[in-house]
Amino acid sequence: MQEKILIVEDDVPLASLLSEYLSNQGFNVEVLHRGSDVKKRVVAGLPDLVILDLMLPDVSGLDVCRSLREGWRGPILMLTAMKDDVDVVTGLELGADDYLGKPVAPRVLLARVRALLRRSSSDLNSEMIVVGPVAVNVPGRTASLEGKTLDLTTTEFDLLVILARRAGRVQKRNVLVEELRGINFDSFDRSIDVLVSRLRRKLEKHGDMIKTVRGLGYLMSPPSGETPS
Repeated sequence: MQEKILIVEDDVPLASLLSEYLSNQGFNVEVLHRGSDVKKRVVAGLPDLVILDLMLPDVSGLDVCRSLREGWRGPILMLTAMKDDVDVVTGLELGADDYLGKPVAPRVLLARVRALLRRSSSDLNSEMIVVGPVAVNVPGRTASLEGKTLDLTTTEFDLLVILARRAGRVQKRNVLVEELRGINFDSFDRSIDVLVSRLRRKLEKHGDMIKTVRGLGYLMSPPSGETPS
């Protein structure tokens, strides 16, 4: 079955170029040029992934992202022409999974799309990870905190899996970002820091289980006296 991608881009030539390229790679692609049409279309069409431009003519891409995250957990890849990273960081904080700057290189876009779709699909192994009050069902792509289901985006879940699998071991920032984005990245990329912050908030009072190791990266550790399962 073809995976469905929704492109939200008001630049018609760019949208056509990306649509044609991704269609030729075997995806079922739909294009929208207005932000106000997105949420209704996502609910009706249930795409596997949304490519979302931040600069739309009617509604801000940030507002679209915020609206989608009220009930949809599929991957969102942002496109931005902004030189300032404030909007990018805001988009990541609102729940976007990744971003690309314009001009967009189609092959890089394809790599990011495939990485996001690969992670959002079900895992075939039967792994369950428990770290203190956090339980992660890898094949079911669900996680819980003290028995209560965590509402995680695709990338939040994937980060949790990586940290939980390697609980007690420091994970370098560059390794985390390369694993999550599926491509080499700029060492000054702030997306991983925003993602960690989002995940900590969702772990509520247990957010300090994810510790910052200055100059290196992050590690997840169970509460004192416990060991990961």
